[in-house]
Amino acid sequence: MQHPTVLRALTSTPRPDDIALEAFLDRYSGGTRENYATVLHILFEWCERRSIEPLAATRQQLEQFARYMENERRCAPSTVASHLSVVKGYYKFAFIDEWIARSPAEYLRMPMHFPDPARRTWLNRNEFGAVLHAAQESHVMEWALISMLGLLGLRISEALSVQIEDFQTIERGHRILRIVGKGKKAANIPLPVMVQRAMDAAAGSRESGQLLLRPINGEPMNRRSAAIAITRLVRSCGIETNITPHSFRRAYITNGLAAGVNVREMQKGARHSDPRLTMSYDRREDDYDSSANFTVASFIAAAA
Repeated sequence: MQHPTVLRALTSTPRPDDIALEAFLDRYSGGTRENYATVLHILFEWCERRSIEPLAATRQQLEQFARYMENERRCAPSTVASHLSVVKGYYKFAFIDEWIARSPAEYLRMPMHFPDPARRTWLNRNEFGAVLHAAQESHVMEWALISMLGLLGLRISEALSVQIEDFQTIERGHRILRIVGKGKKAANIPLPVMVQRAMDAAAGSRESGQLLLRPINGEPMNRRSAAIAITRLVRSCGIETNITPHSFRRAYITNGLAAGVNVREMQKGARHSDPRLTMSYDRREDDYDSSANFTVASFIAAAA
């Protein structure tokens, strides 16, 4: 779906602003392109109401746009920061493409925001083990879903796109799952035996097609049905935290690091381009069982 600003560029004589917009959006596809188009549509509408040509905007005017998002649209600091990053990208490439002499967004003040650890949910070893067991007892499709999310670290889109034909290859003595992940990056993922069993059980006698089907009607599983199944399984284990499909990716990385996997290997397993991104998923600081407080208290207790 094209936003009105983009449609104007396609249906009438395009302005430099619109050409620069299309050139920037052409770098992306799918959901990323849609999200970036939405942000820039907000910027273009704001500029239009103030009779400002987007490419002629000054740093001061973009600062006012940031305050507009904070005060009128009531966006959270993290949302404002995310939106301004897109705006910066737009002006950066407008400068590269020589539409402007310099980027007015280069020195924009980015809002300070500190992620709330409570919102970055994950499952520790015992919690994930309980959910995995509940999934195995519930249905083979849910067993395979939870196994791929928490033991392979797949993103939900990757897990839902797995075809039965994708995990029949054996290389160097290991069963391999072939996927095309985020950024259209192909990957070969070795399958632990327990994951193989779950995936083979889900495939049953089928030889092709989407692996994960909805237990209730045999239709292909989608994001919504996967999220509903995850919520039900988590609640059945007495876990009240709001666990999402992506929580299992955090659990995969955190539990891997806790098990002694080095950061480089964990980065490869998560298929991250930068180890710093891998470390941002590490939630061991939220694992109170390993808090230094207990060790210190036990040490002092012997002398008290």
